[in-house]
Amino acid sequence: MFALMGTHDPEGQLMPNGNNAVHSAWNELAQNVLVENGRTLQYLVREMLRPMLKSWLDDNLPTVVERLVLAEIERIVGKPGAMR
Repeated sequence: MFALMGTHDPEGQLMPNGNNAVHSAWNELAQNVLVENGRTLQYLVREMLRPMLKSWLDDNLPTVVERLVLAEIERIVGKPGAMR
């Protein structure tokens, strides 16, 4: 794998070649996990967000649609507040 020995400055922070090693190791991990499993990052994110989006839509969509429909009806009728 990647050795990070000798890549720290006296304050204990990673020096540029250490950052490159970390970046390279991360890319290798991502390549192995995502490509070998036939999944893309987009697929993983979409699958993680799907239940959260569904829950938000279930909670908020009826209210949003009602508000927009009432606003459109009021715009067409020309009497703000007439539908409430």
